[in-house]
Amino acid sequence: MKVEIPNIKLNNDVEMPVIGLGTWQLTGKTCERAVRDAILLGYTHIDTADFYGNHKEIAKAIHGTDRKKLFITTKVWYDNLKYDNVLSSCKRALEELETNYIDLYLIHWPNKSIHFKETFEALKKLYDEGKVRAIGVSNFTVGHLEEAKRVCSIPISVNQVEFHPYLNQKELLSYCKKNGIVVTAYSPLSRGKVNDDKTIIDVAKKYNKTPGQTTLRWMIDKNIIVIPKASSFEHLKENLNVFDFKLKKEDAALIDGLNKNSRMINPDFAEFFLSIGYNIKKVFKK
Repeated sequence: MKVEIPNIKLNNDVEMPVIGLGTWQLTGKTCERAVRDAILLGYTHIDTADFYGNHKEIAKAIHGTDRKKLFITTKVWYDNLKYDNVLSSCKRALEELETNYIDLYLIHWPNKSIHFKETFEALKKLYDEGKVRAIGVSNFTVGHLEEAKRVCSIPISVNQVEFHPYLNQKELLSYCKKNGIVVTAYSPLSRGKVNDDKTIIDVAKKYNKTPGQTTLRWMIDKNIIVIPKASSFEHLKENLNVFDFKLKKEDAALIDGLNKNSRMINPDFAEFFLSIGYNIKKVFKK
């Protein structure tokens, strides 16, 4: 039986499922199988990126599924943020995904050497032409968002960032909420670290849930969209079993208290290497 996943309404009235399948490092047959299994279980939100190199596998996996029932997010890579490059990157993504439109198109990383105005003008053209239903950013700090707001003439709907119990970005989340921007959490389970956390294990036992389910619920209760990666049928199913309970305030507070401002990927660190032309793809694919 498929799970019914609730949506969050974005600031341009597009509805986005609160949980999706993250596909970073999923490639080949593994990616294809995972996406097919996810759809079978009820997932409709698939998160990918040009950088991930798996658009074609996702196209195969979603073939035969009603496109209107899917929500596909993809991202333009940091060195393709000039006007023409954004347009050509989107054209290629549409061809590889075998779709006429992308539900959410994100700037994957900010790039200091390319002015935001140029990038957002290209995104506006794609938005106006109906090739993308919503636009957003990824790995943007408050400073980046402030700069983007000054030059973007259409709603910035989403900011996808690293967010988990050990990186509880309260300031960024508060800023986004005040400005109508939805936060999507990547690496929401801190690459499995939550499974060994005594505090989360103890909270999870109260609800007869796993530490992973409890952590996802903690974020969903904050109106954060989560995109945990999973490749096995069991984990895909487990990650969806989060809609029949809600954390009590005192239990949510216990998880809030785990924050260490501990990043697995540091935007400022990454941006420095991007700015000097370092091949950061090698870092991320390790």
